[in-house]
Amino acid sequence: MELLLLVGAGIVAGAVNAAVGSGTLLTYPLLLAYGLPPVVANGTNCAGLAPGNLFGAWGYRRELAGRRRELVPLAASTGVGALLGALLVVLLPASVFERVVPWFILLACLLVLVGPRVTASLKERGIDSTSLPRHVLLPLLFGVGVYAGYFGAAQGVIMIAALTVLFDVDVQRSNAVKNVLQVVSNGIAAVVFAVAGVVAWAPALALAVGASVGGAVGAPVARRMPAPALRGLIVVVGIIAAAVSFVRM
Repeated sequence: MELLLLVGAGIVAGAVNAAVGSGTLLTYPLLLAYGLPPVVANGTNCAGLAPGNLFGAWGYRRELAGRRRELVPLAASTGVGALLGALLVVLLPASVFERVVPWFILLACLLVLVGPRVTASLKERGIDSTSLPRHVLLPLLFGVGVYAGYFGAAQGVIMIAALTVLFDVDVQRSNAVKNVLQVVSNGIAAVVFAVAGVVAWAPALALAVGASVGGAVGAPVARRMPAPALRGLIVVVGIIAAAVSFVRM
C-alpha cells in the first residue's frame, strides 16, 4: 500500500516537474514518512524522479528542435554544479541551504512575474538581455545546479526565472530548456547517490514508475497552456514552495 501511494505521488510530482518544478515538495516528506533517514530520502527522491524529468523533456522536443548547440554549455554548467551539490550532501548539514532557499524561491517568483516587463523595458533602451553572452548565464546555472544536486525543491522555478530573463523570454521555450537541465542535474545527482549507497531502491522504483507517467502527461498539458497561465502556475507553485520552506526552517 505504501509503495502504491508513492506511485501516485510520483505521478503528481512528475507532472508538476514537467510543467513547473517542485515535485520534490510532495515526494520528499512522503519518503520521510516511509521511514527513510533524511539523506537516504533525498537520494531516493532524486533517483525516483529522474525518469520523469526525461519524459518531460521528451514532451517538449518540438520546442527544443535545433537548439542542441545552445543547450550543451547550459547543461554542462548545470551538471557540474549538480555533481558538486550531490557531493556536498554527505559533507554539509541541510541547514546551510534551508535558511536561504525560501528567499531564492520568492526572488525567482518575482523574476517570473516581472521578467517580460524587464526584458521589454531593456529592449526599448536598445538592450536585449536574452542576447547577452552565454557566460553571463552559466555561473547562475552552476549555482542552481549546486542547489539541485544538494536538495533541489523548486529548482525548476529558479531555472525558469533565470532562463526567461537571460535566455529566451518565451516561457514555453524556456520551460523546455528547464526540463532538459533537470534531466542533467537530477540524473547526475542520482548517480552520485546510487554510488554512495544512499538510495532505497524499492521506493525509488515506485516513484520512478509514477514520475514517468506524470512527466509524459504533464509536458503536453503544460505545452498547451497560454503563457500567462503557465507563468501564473509557476508563481503559485513557487509561493507554496517558499511557504513550505519557511515552515521547515
